[in-house]
Amino acid sequence: MCRACGRSFPAQGRKTYCDDACRQRGFRLRQRPPDEIQLGLATRLPKTAIIYQCPECEVRFIGQQRCDECGVFMRRLGPGEPCPHCEEAVAVADLIAEVQATISTPRPLLSEQGGDRSTSSQSTMTT
Repeated sequence: MCRACGRSFPAQGRKTYCDDACRQRGFRLRQRPPDEIQLGLATRLPKTAIIYQCPECEVRFIGQQRCDECGVFMRRLGPGEPCPHCEEAVAVADLIAEVQATISTPRPLLSEQGGDRSTSSQSTMTT
């Protein structure tokens, strides 16, 4: 049975795919980019949904792997889309990092704000 499409085919040695197309599909599924795996996507995203950033001028493009201005190949940032407000290319990883940063920022304690009554009453008793 083919591991990519599920069709049955005659067994020949260690062959696990029925034809070259299924073998290529199996390779692509095994070699998926880590940013797509972390997001839990079942299938590979099209190139038009991937954000790329130029290492030289730091401009971002959607689905374009080579910078028009510098002529160098860009770095893959991961899945993303244009911002609905400013039309700038925004990667999903940027949004996740921003949310995690706001969640992990420590809040000031009551004692640091001067609102803890137990420490203020002890300090007045000792004086």
